[in-house]
Amino acid sequence: MIKHDSIRLLATNLLKDAIGRAYPDFSPAEDDIYKALVNPPKSDLGDLAFGCFILAKALKAAPPQVATAVAAQMTGATAVAAGPYINIRFDEQTHGEQVLATILDGSFFKKPLMEKSPKTMIEYSQPNTHKELHVGHMRNLCLGDAIVRMLRYSGREIVSSTFPGDMGTHVAKCLWYMKKHNQEPVPATEKGEWLGRMYSKANLLLEDQNGTPQEDINRQELTAILHQLEGKTGPYYDLWLETREWSIELMKKVYAWADVTFDEWYFESVMDSPSAAWVKQLYAEGKLEMSQGAIGKDLESEKLGFCMLLKSDGTGLYATKDLLLAKHKFEDVKIEKSVYVVDMRQALHFKQVFRVLEILGFEQAKNCFHLQYNYVELPDGAMSSRKGNIVPLRELVHRMEDHVKTTYLSRYKGEWSEADIEKIAGQVAKGAIFYGMLRMDTNKKIVFDMNEWLKLDGESGPFVQYSYARISSLGRKFPRTAGSKVDWSRLTHSSERQLMQSLGGFNTAVAAAAENFKPAAICSYLYDLAKSFNVFYHECPIGTEADVATREARLALSEAVGMTLKNGLAVLGMPAPEKM
Repeated sequence: MIKHDSIRLLATNLLKDAIGRAYPDFSPAEDDIYKALVNPPKSDLGDLAFGCFILAKALKAAPPQVATAVAAQMTGATAVAAGPYINIRFDEQTHGEQVLATILDGSFFKKPLMEKSPKTMIEYSQPNTHKELHVGHMRNLCLGDAIVRMLRYSGREIVSSTFPGDMGTHVAKCLWYMKKHNQEPVPATEKGEWLGRMYSKANLLLEDQNGTPQEDINRQELTAILHQLEGKTGPYYDLWLETREWSIELMKKVYAWADVTFDEWYFESVMDSPSAAWVKQLYAEGKLEMSQGAIGKDLESEKLGFCMLLKSDGTGLYATKDLLLAKHKFEDVKIEKSVYVVDMRQALHFKQVFRVLEILGFEQAKNCFHLQYNYVELPDGAMSSRKGNIVPLRELVHRMEDHVKTTYLSRYKGEWSEADIEKIAGQVAKGAIFYGMLRMDTNKKIVFDMNEWLKLDGESGPFVQYSYARISSLGRKFPRTAGSKVDWSRLTHSSERQLMQSLGGFNTAVAAAAENFKPAAICSYLYDLAKSFNVFYHECPIGTEADVATREARLALSEAVGMTLKNGLAVLGMPAPEKM
């Protein structure tokens, strides 16, 4: 394992020496000691706690007895036995040299945190063309982007990919409505957003005509459109080519705003015909079966139902394309693991796809993983592009930026340039959305509330951003003396020690969050760090501190907190405004 935490590594070495003195005939593995170190339940008990259970088992002695014996032999740190634990406390100078100094010179943020791992593709953000991107899509985008950033920060080789849905019934409905029923002129701008409204109108009309003689006609017309798209010919195919670009342009605008890039772009349309042909080939080879005119794989014996791969009319489904795409990912990009970031409603779909791949002899099926998450709702219930009850993303961003300008930044009008106000409003709005989408565990539903997410005094992105901006302002107002050596021993106040302990745990928090695909843990870390800084800021004077060495140490500590907040925000894909 990589022992990246210098304080834990120092504690490990001191413990190993102490164990050797207390029990000369026993030498535990360094990795075992490092892994057994935990944070004490209260920070004032020490910086780290070591449970003596593994030692006691090997030595056939009571854990409290072992803890007392080892603590008595510890040098280089204060060690106190507390039952089966040893509480370890380092002095302020050690914290400063081991942690704060490396944060300030930047080396702290460049350490590899994980052992060499398989080349992994993270597929996320699979928006449909011919629908409008809304706030509900942001959970997937923020989650996938944060996972990519966390893993790369930790030293892993990651390939990011997206798989937009540019084929299927939803596209046929939109094109059908545009050609047969729409009376509106196509707008000169924001055509992608307009397409989404066409899709909603198509659904409403189709639902109104359900149960009438027109229903069968509509179904036949939609099937004919799908066949045109698959055959790559006809007026609907020409319209699809044109309108598809409108949707892709909208996606790219959103990705540019979010600062998200993908190494690989896959499209359903590219997988459509080849995947259907492959399924027909597999059926001819006797590897698939037919049920009521549809081709697929019967997984009833495994309680996974019938995995349909070709409908009775010969058209494919999501599963059809996902089967072929899985092969492409591993064979073309040479990945060793594939992670699909898709909401929990698709759990059965991926169980079926992965199982069919396994049955077909695709060895890498075992290296495919569905990362589920719960979805986003408005306070009055679920969103649906089909019904039109959504909050369009670009409209939401503009509303949030206006709120920030009116509520927080209006007092700077005339003092700051309009460009600065626009930039910071955009950064705060983005921070609010990203933090709001990431702070909840993936298995919990999110209820979107713009006003709550924009608060400066709650658990929000703007609160963390404001803490960073405050530190930046402090640094501009009271610059540190260039080239001066910091006397870390001056940082003896409890709030200063709390900050030093927290800073040392940043990389450990990121590594654990990355390993478990849980960016919410980093949100919690940053929120707690920002809160601890605010306590320190109010309890320990800086600008008015008469003792120069103490003031310099507090400024250096503040700068280290600011750098950690900035790096933490970056790992979550969030900007850090220099002023707010």
